[in-house]
Order: sequence, then C-alpha cells, then structure tokens
Amino acid sequence: MTRHIELVTGIVILPQRQTALVAKQAAAVDVLSGGRLRLGIGVGWNPVEFEALGENFQNRGKRIEEQLDLMRLLWTRDLVRYEGRFHRVPDAGINPLPVQQPIPVWMGGDSEVVIRRAARLADGWITLPSFRPDPAGQQTVDRLHALIREAGRDPAAFGIEARMALATTPVEQRANDIAAWRAMRGITHLCVNTMGLGLPGPEAHVGMLERFKKDVLSSLTA
Repeated sequence: MTRHIELVTGIVILPQRQTALVAKQAAAVDVLSGGRLRLGIGVGWNPVEFEALGENFQNRGKRIEEQLDLMRLLWTRDLVRYEGRFHRVPDAGINPLPVQQPIPVWMGGDSEVVIRRAARLADGWITLPSFRPDPAGQQTVDRLHALIREAGRDPAAFGIEARMALATTPVEQRANDIAAWRAMRGITHLCVNTMGLGLPGPEAHVGMLERFKKDVLSSLTA
C-alpha cells in the first residue's frame, strides 16, 4: 500500500521480550517493508508487567544493553556465537537478514540513565510528550549532543523525534509549535499523535492527519 512511509514502533519494551525473537520479527518487518523499519525500544516502568511476563524488573537496564548488542549481531551476520551475562547463542542466525544491516534502533524515555544510554548505544532518541520546543528542551538536546560526542560519536548522525499530541495542543497553537520544533537544533522528526480525540476508527485517524497536513503544514509552506 505504501512505498515511502516509515514504520516506527513507539515503543517496544524490550526487556520484557525474548531478544532473538524480537530480532527475527524486526528483520521480517524490515524485509516486507523494503527496509523502512525504525525500531523504538524502552526499558519500561511497570514492575507488574515484568512479573506477569516472567522477567526481572530490577536488571532491565543492563539487559537492554546486551539485547541491543545481540540484535545488531543477529541482523548483520549469518551465524552468531554469543556468550553474555543474559544470553547465549551457540552458533545460530536468522534468515532472511534484514534489508537494513543493522536496523536503526531509537530509545525512548527521559531519565538521566536513559539519555546517557541512548547517547552511547542508540541511533536516536524518542522524546516524551512533556518535551517541549522551548529553552529547556533545547538545553536537553544540547546536553544529549555533548554526551554523544563524549562517547566518540557524531551528533549529526543521531536522530531526535519530538511529539505533538493533537488532543492537548489547541488548533491555533499547532502551526507555531511546528515552527518552533523546526527551529530547534537537533530535532530531526516530529510525531503527530491523534489519540485521545475520541476518533472512532483507523479511517478517522487518517482523516485527521490529512486535515492536519492540509490546514497546518500547508500554511507553513505557503
């Protein structure tokens, strides 16, 4: 149905899931979409979910780092031998490999440890709705870029996705917010969220996005 639209998970709580299975599922989606998957992951916040799924809530941060390391190996090698603290792969691989090798992985969350982990390991950062296009938001981006440089990486190759929730953003404020996001250093993507509007189904959400594009985005390019 599409040829250019990117598919983004926002977000998969990776430490709740089996690493090799997520790597295989992500690779399949990447192949089916022609290399248009961006995998958003997070550590989660609810211990009840972890207990119900038989996973350890306390070590989820350490596990997600090892999970990311293993997934990237599985996405780029035919056969993997891996001995980690939480994972062991004796000599195995996934087939087919993804189009993108590796699939880009963006991390969500706003705690200090998450931001530092993203700076070291991720391809991008997915912000929370509380992140705003204001001086405090710019300060956060600048600090993240400094951490990326400390890790020996290039901030220009690191993506940052901001979010606009239409349910909480007045109509008359939307164009100004988008202009402010565009003016911020380091912001590469903007997610427009149509949840919370009481829309009855997928068609209504698509229609809302079409109206948003017509009414707001067109006014910025006129």
